[in-house]
Formats: sequence, C-alpha cells, structure tokens
Amino acid sequence: MHRTLATVVATMTAAIGLTAGAIGSATSADALRGTHGQRVCADAEAGEANCHALKLVDATGNAVVGPNAATPPASGKTPTDIRDAYILAGSSSGGRTVAIVDAYGYPNAERDLGVYRSQFGLRSCTVATGCLRILDQNGGTNLPRFNAGWATEQALDLDAVSATCPDCTIVLVQARSASFTDLGTAVVTASRQPGVVAISNSYGGSDAPDSTYGKDYNHPEQAVTASTGDNGYQGGSYPASSSFVTAVGGTSLTKTTGTARGWTETVWSGAGSGCSSYNTAVAAATVGTGCAKRAMADVSAVADPQTGLAIYAPTTRTNSSWAQYGGTSLSAPIIAAVYALSGNTAGTANAIPYSHADSLFDVASGSNGSCPVTQWCRARTGWEGPTGLGSPNGVGAF
Repeated sequence: MHRTLATVVATMTAAIGLTAGAIGSATSADALRGTHGQRVCADAEAGEANCHALKLVDATGNAVVGPNAATPPASGKTPTDIRDAYILAGSSSGGRTVAIVDAYGYPNAERDLGVYRSQFGLRSCTVATGCLRILDQNGGTNLPRFNAGWATEQALDLDAVSATCPDCTIVLVQARSASFTDLGTAVVTASRQPGVVAISNSYGGSDAPDSTYGKDYNHPEQAVTASTGDNGYQGGSYPASSSFVTAVGGTSLTKTTGTARGWTETVWSGAGSGCSSYNTAVAAATVGTGCAKRAMADVSAVADPQTGLAIYAPTTRTNSSWAQYGGTSLSAPIIAAVYALSGNTAGTANAIPYSHADSLFDVASGSNGSCPVTQWCRARTGWEGPTGLGSPNGVGAF
C-alpha cells in the first residue's frame, strides 16, 4: 500500500496538472483562482521527515499577500475565524502549555510571534514573561542552525497554537536535524517540560513500526498530535501512523452565510490518509475503518492552503512578512491547542474523540484521491480517512 513521497507527488502532479512543488490544490467555494499550495521544505533524505507546511502562491510562484508586507492577506483565516469556526470563543486553557517540535533553528521566532499576536490583539507571549520557551532537542539553549523551510514551519505552528488558544503558554523544541532520531529526542524533551499537556508534530515520513520509533511518541499523560501529510490517499505516514498519537487530517474551511454554524467544511484534496502496515489500531476505533491495523486520520481541522491561516513567517534569516499557509502542518497544532483548552489529556488521548464523536463536526463531502476501500479516501457520514471523525465543535470531543 505504501508509496514513496516522490512517487505520490509525481502521480498527483500528473493527475491534477500541478506545477512542481504544488500540492493539494483545493476546489473549495472560496478558493483563490490560479493559486496553489507550495511546499516550504525540501525533500527529505532517507531517515528524515518532511515538514507539511504549504505556502499559498499564485500561478507565477509568488506568495499571496496583503496590500503590503505589513498587512495579512485578506483571504487568510484569523484567530477570530479559527475560534468561531470551531466554537472555541470563550474557552480558556488556564495557562496550559503546548509544546511544538520541529527541526533546525529559527532565530527570529520570538520577534515574529510578537508581530503576529500584536496584529490580532492577542496578549504578548515572550521569553521574558515565561509564556514562550525555546529549547534545543536536549532541553538546553544550544539552538541549531537556521533552515528557511523549517523556520517557516515553526512560524506556522506558533501562530496556529496562538490563534486557537491565545492564553496557552508555548514550548518550542528545535531538533538538530530532520532525522527521526533527532526529532524523537526533541519529542521526549518536550514531554518532560513542566506544564506540557499537548505536543504538536507537523511532519512525517514513510510508514514505520512503533517498535522502531514508538518510545519517543508514547506519552500517555499528554496528547501527541501528528499531521497525516499533504499528498492525499497514500498509506501510512509516520508518526501519524503510530498507535500512540492523534493523527490529524485536513479540511477546506469556508465561511458560509445562511447556516447555523456559519462555516462549511469539506475534505481537503491533499489531506493524507491510509492504513499502517505495522502498527495496531487505536483501541477505541471501532468505527469501520476497513484497515487491518492503525488507520489515519483520527480527527481534523483546516489544512487547505486556499482556506488557510494568515501568518507572519521568515522569508530570509533576517526578514519576515505576511502570507497565507496551510497543509496538515496547520491542522496538527490546532488540534494540540484544542486538547490544551479541554485540559483532558490524561490516559490515552487519541482514544478520547472516539468516545465523543457526537461533539465533532462531521465532514461528509469531498475526497482526497482514489482508493480500494471507499472510506479510506472519500467522505461519508462518520469516520473516513482524510478527516477521521471530524473537526472540533467546541472542546467536548477532547
């Protein structure tokens, strides 16, 4: 069932006519004509993970921006949008901590997060106040070298957590490289930080057995989220295919007038889904996945770059600007932040939504490709691969 990333990208590119690097172009009602998502990270080497952030660009490859570099693009979701769409307005974490794990360094993380939060009227979150901590993979301050793609990934994760849970504190743990060895070390470090209730991982690679890497992601007293990828139906992708994490798929999220919710969600065509060849199913997942082993996703949130989040991200080592981003790199930190808002992460966190599926928005239309078992790639009532059980309707499912 598994195909390599290069094979998946080539197949999708041929099938839907995307230019190189363009992934998961959506057909949502408010999609911007001629735009597509472009990967921000280079292809991973063997034993490494790909980050799953996608920048929205136009047909010439230029980022979709606001009227100037100091203004967010009008099409990008705001913190108010995220909290309204997922019925989170008024929810508070009480200062619980979300950890973000990514690779490489981002020297201006604190500065850029400050610009984002100031733009949208969120309270300041700085190192000096203790709201933000930035650590190396061993918990120290020997931070790794800058990498433009992964720094953009970090900006997306920081802004997504801030948008979803403005009163959360944040720990950013930067792995030395994108190897699963280094990233796993960073996850363990994140799990040991005081107050951490959720750990977000917006990256993935080929399906892999928990017997190899699972010890790094097995933290029963914390919610560990992982993005399912941006290449549509593809089989398992680790760590989303681990039995120990909450696998987070992706939707297209459109503001809709005349409906009770005010928003419409469909399957995002790029959302990763599939079955692991190695790992056991989530014990609570008696929902007809059709997979003999672990199925992904469990839950979902907005990931389509055409309906994505406006963020403030680096363009070079020293400069940053506003643009619009998506990918399941967006949905994973949103769900981590929702877990923090719920305060309910003790025990087996990825089993919790299966007991409260009626507290999720069911995503019942759209698909992410062709597959031998309908629910692995096509929406239906209840669970399906691209979006799992659905997206947050408040914190009740978490």
